[in-house]
Amino acid sequence: MSMPHATLDSLPWLSPSQIADLRLAASNMTGPTRRAFEAEMTLKYCGGNPLMAEVVFGWGRLTVALGLAERRTGIICLGAQSAFSGRRRWEEQHPQVAQALRQLAEAHAQQDPTFRTSLTYTRLTAKAALEALREQGYCEELLPSPSTMAEVLNRMGFRLRKVVKAKPQKKIKETDAIFDNIKKR
Repeated sequence: MSMPHATLDSLPWLSPSQIADLRLAASNMTGPTRRAFEAEMTLKYCGGNPLMAEVVFGWGRLTVALGLAERRTGIICLGAQSAFSGRRRWEEQHPQVAQALRQLAEAHAQQDPTFRTSLTYTRLTAKAALEALREQGYCEELLPSPSTMAEVLNRMGFRLRKVVKAKPQKKIKETDAIFDNIKKR
């Protein structure tokens, strides 16, 4: 059975500009959304033929075929890369230590003085947090580096920032007069 040769001329209703737009739209998507888009466009403009979609749009025919199968069955395929790779965050690997860290940070936390944000600032430094967790009996293997500890505290919603202390008032003329009176007495 011979396959009719698909060319850009075989789709007179799509201009090269429109084809470029569809290619651009697909290139800005990833994973299942991209496959679903490519499958939908293949059904609409290429009669559901992945080979024709490859020739016209430049998409991989296997990817388009997978998108068509996902559309037909309703089952979304996950690649091994997205399903089984990636390192879990420190908080997920050590939930008990993370809970102790949260309690420690909450004890040193204060609200943003401007009340413009809902962020909580803590005077606790990453090194001080590590030291406090060591004192609570957590072993060194469970604890991250100071830079990772700072990231963990940020992810937990605590911003590491120095607390603004009271600023001295600007010196005014009356101040000199007051100190002169004190010196005279």
